[in-house]
Amino acid sequence: MPEGSGLAVLPAARDAALAAGPRVLQPAGWPAPKGYANGMAADGRLVVTGGVIGWDNQGHLPADFVAQVRQALSNISAILAEGGARPDHLVRLTWYVVDIDEYLDSLKTLGQVYREIIGAHYPAMALVQVVRLVEKAARVEIEATAVVPR
Repeated sequence: MPEGSGLAVLPAARDAALAAGPRVLQPAGWPAPKGYANGMAADGRLVVTGGVIGWDNQGHLPADFVAQVRQALSNISAILAEGGARPDHLVRLTWYVVDIDEYLDSLKTLGQVYREIIGAHYPAMALVQVVRLVEKAARVEIEATAVVPR
């Protein structure tokens, strides 16, 4: 490099924690969230799903909200696997529900279903109530973003 050019080549800083997988971002002094993270940081290959609903591989959609969530999470897990990712690589889930009270009334059971499929990994999440979903019988649709460590 020419002397006095003002340019320098610095070694790339690699955060070993990020290389191991997503890291929860929890600002000091904030109350701990229950069942989600305020933020996530990760370094790696991005795997993104579309809006995933709870139909099975035959196109059958259960009528029950919790059953739809169970199948939607299973579908997300299958999509992640297809992309070389696992549920613990998730950094974000966005849930769209047609009835927020139905979601809130099912929290205990939803927590059990979530842990059964995703495990004790809680990425950043958002929950949005919508008027309806494209598939009329769908009660929930979930988008997922995962980062597979390098």
